[in-house]
Amino acid sequence: MVTEAVEVTRVVDRAHRESWSTVLSSVVRLTRDLDLAEDCTQDAFVQALRTWPDGIPDNPAGWLTTVARRLALDRLRRETNLRRKLPLLVEHPADAEHPDDAEQPTDPLRLVFTCCHPALARESQVALTLRLICGLTTREVAAVLLIGEATAAARITRAKKKIAAAGIPYRIPADHELPARMDVVLTVVHLVYTAGYVATGVELTRTDLTGRAIELARMLERLMPDEPEPLALLGLLLMTEARGDARVSADGELVLLADQDRSRWDVKLLAEGVSRATAALQRGHGRFALQAAVAGLHVTAPSWEKTDWGQVVRMYDAMMVSWPTPIVALNRVAARSLVPGADLEAVLVELDALSKEPALATYAYLPATRADVLTRLDRPGEAAEAYEQAIHLTANETERRFLTTRLTNLNR
Repeated sequence: MVTEAVEVTRVVDRAHRESWSTVLSSVVRLTRDLDLAEDCTQDAFVQALRTWPDGIPDNPAGWLTTVARRLALDRLRRETNLRRKLPLLVEHPADAEHPDDAEQPTDPLRLVFTCCHPALARESQVALTLRLICGLTTREVAAVLLIGEATAAARITRAKKKIAAAGIPYRIPADHELPARMDVVLTVVHLVYTAGYVATGVELTRTDLTGRAIELARMLERLMPDEPEPLALLGLLLMTEARGDARVSADGELVLLADQDRSRWDVKLLAEGVSRATAALQRGHGRFALQAAVAGLHVTAPSWEKTDWGQVVRMYDAMMVSWPTPIVALNRVAARSLVPGADLEAVLVELDALSKEPALATYAYLPATRADVLTRLDRPGEAAEAYEQAIHLTANETERRFLTTRLTNLNR
């Protein structure tokens, strides 16, 4: 029985990671009520833990979707105000064609556009999407957005209330609406990938999140084939994903890009990513196209040492014009430190200035970058302090071990 319980827990956990958004979005389409849909989806996973010891279904996602929708229908039938509750999310005419379909392939994309509706504040759009599409806990959402847990919870709650009060539709926008909606949706999909690329907890990567982000990016590219930015985002994610296996050593430790065995990169994904990024850059120079250009410079360089760091810095310079965020500024300074003959003292001054940015107060990569620069300046005492700060801030155990090793090596 103990073995069965462990196996059931493992399968339910995997189903949660892989199928949360699919189950939830199907229930949202049925109920038009985000809170009810989320409650019933969570209850379906609880029922799985209770009943799957008697036999794990062949199609866990299908089982969960069926149970969650049945729970939702039971709840709605018990409500005397059913007619008032159903319109909370306005039904799109296309949905009426297939009212009984438990799953539709575009359900997750519909949910993304609902969460990213322009009636919602930008910060609420991002927080709600990470919660509903990725199934992240409030704590995990806070870690991704570099905000406090209470702030993340408040943003999610406000967004749900606004969707209900404003009758925001659960649908993919019409063609003429897409350009105005595109940037925030692309941003959120990128953040979903980021949440999986360096996950909170023990595992370095959550492939369910990175995979879901790539799936959504492909849908967006098909939805907007004439727009360069969805194409650029897909290229960026594919090039990053292609390096995934090489990021972790045989014993499970983090391997930085500088030390990766490039023969372990996924050649097929890499070629597709470079091709899509190149096509996007030929049609525009938006922020995702520029990020894809940086990724392309890394993956097409023969080696870390032969990377064109001057060109990388120029890409970040262009990004700072269109997207002047503290994280872009940090990435630019980090790249500057790697240009041959760089003035590391000047780089350190820029890093110290960035340490005053509130958005980077809990960002582990800032002190980690300072530690690296201080080590190269032969200032081990200050480097050790910076590594200790980075270790304290990181939410990933694999990264924490890596930084701890770097700290230990300073004293050798």
